[in-house]
Amino acid sequence: QVQLVESGGGLVQPGGSLRLSCAISGFSLDYYAIGWFRQAPGKEREGVSCMSSSDDSRYYTDSVKGRFTIARDKVTKTVYLQMNNLNPEDTGVYYCAADLTLLPVRSCWPNEYDYWGQGTQVTVSS
Repeated sequence: QVQLVESGGGLVQPGGSLRLSCAISGFSLDYYAIGWFRQAPGKEREGVSCMSSSDDSRYYTDSVKGRFTIARDKVTKTVYLQMNNLNPEDTGVYYCAADLTLLPVRSCWPNEYDYWGQGTQVTVSS
């Protein structure tokens, strides 16, 4: 059974950092691209960062480039999103998701991803 469980969200002040984790079970990271997505109140879900299963290619949406880093540990089957210099526009529910593909990552569209976690809330506020 495929499962993704996010953790690490919380309340942080502007300029602060958080590291989100996504624990994976039921499938191998060798065959699935992994993505982090977020949804702010009243807005559509958007791709934040995605990572290929095969060639380590990564995608970051423009608003997080230079601040966020996606990484994975195939041994512990955990995917991370390190978020630095957070601002209020980063507030939302963050989801990790998996897509069965060996293709390099060139984009990060939610409708391409098949399996989703339940989400973790990130709130950036003073």
